[in-house]
Amino acid sequence: MTGKTMRERMLAGELYIADDPQLAADDARAQRLTFQINATDPTDGETLRALMTELLGGFGEGAYVRPPLRCDYGYQTTFGARSFANWGLVCNDVATISIGDDVQMGPGVQLLTSTHPLEPGPRREKWEAAKPIVIGDNVWLGGGVIVCPGVTIGADTVVGAGSVVVRDLPAGVLAVGNPARIVRRLDERA
Repeated sequence: MTGKTMRERMLAGELYIADDPQLAADDARAQRLTFQINATDPTDGETLRALMTELLGGFGEGAYVRPPLRCDYGYQTTFGARSFANWGLVCNDVATISIGDDVQMGPGVQLLTSTHPLEPGPRREKWEAAKPIVIGDNVWLGGGVIVCPGVTIGADTVVGAGSVVVRDLPAGVLAVGNPARIVRRLDERA
């Protein structure tokens, strides 16, 4: 073990234990803010924007997340300008989640960065890690899409409802299924 704190280990993408007091305080902050977000009148855009800006690592101009929202830490997630997430977004943001500009997400989307050891011993000892997720500009994630740890989705890509994305997707494609597979390229049309 190095002399790093568990939070430093988590942020570096190394194995860490989540019930560390500093991480527990970070999680409590995120849970307090998401509780406030989820209890706010959804038509009160000014209050929601202020809470989202406090919670998240970045919240672009014109971005909107329709409550309810769940996340682990908040500060690991950034939303680009004009991006939208419908009800029930889950940001398991143990690693960074970078959401580009003009992204659209249907209800019940899950962005999951956490990984766990396959070996029983370290898993029993509560070790975990995470891999970042990157969602490019102008991506559309249909309702119920699950994006797994370490995935990058290229700009202008559409992922069909209910798909599970386990591998990177290039720019400008339509992908569907579990696991998500590319079914065709998308043309640029005005």
